[in-house]
Amino acid sequence: MRKEEAVREPLRGLRKGEEKSKDSSLPECAKLGGSEPIVLHSDGDVVIGGFFPLHYVASKPELFIHFHSLLFVSLYHTAFHWMMTMIFAVDEINRNSSLLPGVKLGYRIMDSCDHVHTSLAVAHTLGPFNIPLVINCLMTFNNVSYFATCTCLTDKHLYPSFLRTVPSDLFQVRGLVKLVTYFGWFWVGTIGATDDYSLYGIQAFSIQFGQQGGCVAFHLTIPTSPTVAEIQKMADKLQRSTARVVVVFAKDVHLLDLFLELTRRNMTGIQWVVSEAWMTASQLTTPDFHNLLEGTLGFSFPGVSIPGLEEFLLNVRPSPKPGMELVNMFWEEYFGCKLEFERDRSAVKKTVCTGSEDLSYTDSSYSDVSQVRISYNVYKAVYAVAHALHTFLNCNSTGPISDCLHAYSVLCVFKGSTECIKCPEYFWSDKEKVKCVAGEEEFLSFNDTMGIILVAITLLGFILTTIITIVFHSFRYTPIVKANNSEISFLLLLSLKLCFLCSLVFIGQPSWWTCRLRQAAFGVSFVLCLSCLLVKTIVVLLAFHTNGPASRGRMLFGTSQQRILILCTTAPQIFLSTGWVLGAPPFPFRNSNYQGITGKCKEPWPPGFYLLLGYIGLLAFVCLLLAFLGRKLPDTFNEAKLITFSMLIFWAVWISFIPAYVSSPGKFSVAVEIFAILASSFGLLLCIFVPKCYIILLHPERNIKKGMTGKNPR
Repeated sequence: MRKEEAVREPLRGLRKGEEKSKDSSLPECAKLGGSEPIVLHSDGDVVIGGFFPLHYVASKPELFIHFHSLLFVSLYHTAFHWMMTMIFAVDEINRNSSLLPGVKLGYRIMDSCDHVHTSLAVAHTLGPFNIPLVINCLMTFNNVSYFATCTCLTDKHLYPSFLRTVPSDLFQVRGLVKLVTYFGWFWVGTIGATDDYSLYGIQAFSIQFGQQGGCVAFHLTIPTSPTVAEIQKMADKLQRSTARVVVVFAKDVHLLDLFLELTRRNMTGIQWVVSEAWMTASQLTTPDFHNLLEGTLGFSFPGVSIPGLEEFLLNVRPSPKPGMELVNMFWEEYFGCKLEFERDRSAVKKTVCTGSEDLSYTDSSYSDVSQVRISYNVYKAVYAVAHALHTFLNCNSTGPISDCLHAYSVLCVFKGSTECIKCPEYFWSDKEKVKCVAGEEEFLSFNDTMGIILVAITLLGFILTTIITIVFHSFRYTPIVKANNSEISFLLLLSLKLCFLCSLVFIGQPSWWTCRLRQAAFGVSFVLCLSCLLVKTIVVLLAFHTNGPASRGRMLFGTSQQRILILCTTAPQIFLSTGWVLGAPPFPFRNSNYQGITGKCKEPWPPGFYLLLGYIGLLAFVCLLLAFLGRKLPDTFNEAKLITFSMLIFWAVWISFIPAYVSSPGKFSVAVEIFAILASSFGLLLCIFVPKCYIILLHPERNIKKGMTGKNPR
């Protein structure tokens, strides 16, 4: 199946789903009294959804009494201009034979009526599926927005599929703060609406303004449909305030009622500092508002010229064809007439429209294309979707999926079924995204190359330790073995075998018993090993700091005392490990993330591991300190010097282990711990026992009492 066909096929199911869908969250103005929402649509292989605030709540009739010269209509001509720009962009893309060859774009546009809750409902419904939308409403939460500047939308954790062709309010707020402080205005009032655009904008401005030493004298919040009393109360507060500079974060349609009241009162002398939402709004640039708004400062988006847009807008005509209701509605309200083929929506008698009226002779925000601003953001948003689709269609099907990730961030094609479901935990969608398949669990396996290497090194260490044990046992009556405390040496070799073998418990799929055994076995084995080294170090120090074989020092630290010390230093680790395993035992856990499913042992009480590791470090430090003190004793085979070297290796390994363990993902963290166990075990084995074996096997002439002490035998 060609990729163009793969795109078309799912959309058939989507169109069927549209017939069943009833969006009860749409406001009544979008339905215009009917049960179905009014839409402007065109069929295509890929249909782009669009929401535009074509209608807004009209001002109260009471406020019109003194302004007969002003014409207020409920249809937002500027938003209609934006909507037609989207259609223009779609048509332009369809005529482009190189961008989407063989694929036709369609559109389905609805009226959001500047209704905040509608926008939220649509965003939360469609956002998780990455369905491409070109949407306004200053606080929408959808994929490609041309006017949603709210800083709240920058959080990719909450809105992972949200993109926009307009800068965040973060930059505008900084500019507004610099603007008012540059002129020395540190006592200002603020005005906003109830949407997130205003709330977040005013909040950010107030914080940054306060950091610069400014103070907010008052804040007015304009309700979505304010009553006359509410408008008059806000106007009274403005008149009474001593602040003559007012910063406004709101759209023009929210400000009309308040500005009408202020104009009626002939209020002047206010320095308005405004956001881009109404800096260039045509509704507020009429002569009636000049006295009120003269000298207004603010920011706006840069204006550009889109070739061919003016001709396209002026050639729009009404039609009785299905899907043209929004255009017909605009035509009737724009020219104040009634189309013959449209049903009468009101009881008011109107002149008949011919449909051939000339838009070029009118002057409004719809026909003004001298410097388009928001419309250019709409234009770019449509092209963003088209380029994402182009990337997807040109992805190499045999290449890595990462090559197509940019396209998938905007367009997700399932869009063979009419609905999408989230796969259960530990399941993934297949390449065709039509079914869920069990994810493969990743862990350090005995069959992995890394696992095989670690097992081989472990067995090598165990075999080498066994060989040394045999050598020591065979020569147990020789001076070098007897002088180094043969009983403790054999116990040390046994503990080293356990250290090597405990690394095997870390390899393989985590299970109930391996999770409980691995850390406990590791902790006890190494403590037993270090306890033996501690005893050997003390014996060496006492042997060379006391005189005579029956000295008081040797009598106080004989064989029994040595065994008791080993038991006393090992017991705390045994109790800690036992309590940890019984009280908060580690358990097998499957961690699912974007990299896959990782099998690991989860520790419900992480301090247990660090206490275990900390106690090992404490014993190692004591051993290193005592061995370092005895490193220069006059002994040809000074064990203190060998223990010092082994402890330095031990510390180097485990100090480097901690950052490597924390930063390693998945099975590599287990491999790092195994490597640390093996490296430190080999360090102890090679530093302490190999030099002795070298003497025993290759230089037996030195294996005499004189060679050990440097004194003649008695």
